[in-house]
Amino acid sequence: MNTARRAVGPGPFAALAAFAAVLALLAGCAGNPSPPAARTGPAPAPAKASSGASEALPSLTVAAVGDIMLGTDYPQDRLPPQGAGALLRGMADTLRGADIAFANLEGVLLDGGEPVKQCTDPAWCYLFRSPSAYAADLEAAGFDVLSLANNHARDFGEPGRSATMRTLDNVGIRHSGRAGDIASWRVKGVRVALVAFAPFLGSNSMLDRDLARAIVTALKANHDIVMVSVHAGAEGADVTHLSFEREYYHGEDRGDEVAFAHAMVDAGADLVLGSGPHVPRALELYRGRLVAYSLGNFCTYWGIKVAGPNGLAPILTVRLAPDGRFVGGRIVSARQVRPAGPRPDPKRRAARLMAELTREDFPHTALAFQADGRVLAVSPAAAPKTALSRR
Repeated sequence: MNTARRAVGPGPFAALAAFAAVLALLAGCAGNPSPPAARTGPAPAPAKASSGASEALPSLTVAAVGDIMLGTDYPQDRLPPQGAGALLRGMADTLRGADIAFANLEGVLLDGGEPVKQCTDPAWCYLFRSPSAYAADLEAAGFDVLSLANNHARDFGEPGRSATMRTLDNVGIRHSGRAGDIASWRVKGVRVALVAFAPFLGSNSMLDRDLARAIVTALKANHDIVMVSVHAGAEGADVTHLSFEREYYHGEDRGDEVAFAHAMVDAGADLVLGSGPHVPRALELYRGRLVAYSLGNFCTYWGIKVAGPNGLAPILTVRLAPDGRFVGGRIVSARQVRPAGPRPDPKRRAARLMAELTREDFPHTALAFQADGRVLAVSPAAAPKTALSRR
């Protein structure tokens, strides 16, 4: 959101502790393969069929959305009268239909607690605290894993983020965000990890790219599919296009999202999911792996603009091969209709905007967009071209 905070990554001791936590997590995974080489050479050719056990693993579907903020009771009650479940109900079938459903959770799930920031004007106080009971509504809507790496995850300090983590654990929703906090689980026998990064205090830092590479490479050594979430970039309706350089918001370093995404894929990431700008951005197929640079706002009940592109609420559904390669996907278009929450958009505005942004920001894209929202991988030679290149 638009609460400026100084971008501070973890210090050297915190960074070492985060990496140690990853190594400790991996130590519990017995019988895993040796680390693969980072993807620094040409993209590998598809493997030939064999009778190995890994060939029997299924493909997985991921449904990913952007920011969620289900109302706040601080400093005054701005919670949905019908409850959080009513906000999420309109698009829950799409989320529940995927093997993995992901979102970025803005704020905390906390009953009580003291904020770390004092507000001089309550009317413009962007501190987000939702009741812990809302975790059950997130689980009922189909969410399996959430990012807690953003500029509102610490609105109530690290105790607030700790409470959110415990609350999500209680309903079976996995999470990543605090430095060293990694989600790791199995889906249909496929070993999956998600690590969430941000340029904010206490989170897995996207600004320390060497540490981020090391974390992702270590995770790929013990997982079939590694997903990376990143909360980065400037904010607002005028930043739908990628800048291809470091971005700032109110003087705060929000990182170079494109360089970071490429580094993560080179290190072993199979899917990169961006949030932060509050508007949709382009997709990119990089070395056979899909990058979504921003999925905008999905369900933000109060305090976050939903006019124009800020109100578009795409659900990106992606099918990944067992080794993480992009097989195909779809942009399911929705938009926020306050106070009802996200609802299907028959005009498919989110899909049309993301297709346009992709073609303009990546004129030689290896992605093709269909009128029904489908996203297909094509050879670069067959990809549509435009005259504009923002490279």
